[in-house]
This record gives sequence, C-alpha cells and structure tokens, in this order.
Amino acid sequence: MMRYKEEKEAKKEAFRKYLESSGVVDAVTKVLVALYEQDDKPSSALEFIQQKLGGPSLSEYEKLQVEMSDLQIKYSELLSAHQGTCKELEEIMNMHAMTSTTKKDTDDEAQPKDGH
Repeated sequence: MMRYKEEKEAKKEAFRKYLESSGVVDAVTKVLVALYEQDDKPSSALEFIQQKLGGPSLSEYEKLQVEMSDLQIKYSELLSAHQGTCKELEEIMNMHAMTSTTKKDTDDEAQPKDGH
C-alpha cells in the first residue's frame, strides 16, 4: 500500500515539474492574476482565460467553424470539377491517340510496299 502511494506521489511530482519547466504554471498563474485584478469580472471566466491564453472567443470560434464548413463545400466542388476535367482530358488524349494510330495506318497503306 505504501509503495503505491509513493509511486502516485512521484508521478504527481514529475507532472508538476513538467508543467513548471514547460511554462504552463507561469502562463496559468498570469491569467489567473489578470482575472483576479479585473474590477468588473467577466461574465464568463472560462472565455476570459481562453482569450488570455490565445484561444478564440466563442463568437470567433463559431465564425471559424462556419468558414471551415464553407471551405469544405468549396473544396468538394473544386475537387469534383477537377476530376471531371481530368476525365475529359483523358478522353481527349485517348481520341487523339486513336486518331494518330488510324492516320498512321492510313499513311502506311498509301506508301508503296516496294518503295516506288
């Protein structure tokens, strides 16, 4: 039982050191101090913290979601158009290849076999 408790404490300590060394503790402390120092507390403490940490506000996030959805639709339309164009190009190339082969065969038949 004691060993489990020691392992658990060691994991907590390692995690705390990780948070400190990566700058998380300082960043969160600064944000919480900024929130504490606000005379007029924001209606959403969570949104305040997210903004201070560099995340988008809820309205910005929703706007980005709409923009992403619009871009996904546009991407799908462009991809479909591209695939159609590629198919048309392939058909044209196949027709050109058949025409070239037929023309070559016709030209070969027009040439005398004995070279005269």
